Amino acid sequence: MKLVVTLEQDETGMYVVECPAIPGCISQGQTETEALANIQEAITACLETRLSQGMPLTIETREIEVAV
Repeated sequence: MKLVVTLEQDETGMYVVECPAIPGCISQGQTETEALANIQEAITACLETRLSQGMPLTIETREIEVAV
């Protein structure tokens, strides 16, 4: 399974990564590499939890460009 994640550096220098297709699935790391490894673990845990609770594994997300 391939999922899109967002990655941004916060004001403290930590990298925050989130998986929009899994509500509440978020992690962080001191480096991009660490943050991406951590979100992989978080995604696995979230999917296992959602499966055990009979919830849909993911929700539909779309990426849309908006002109401003």
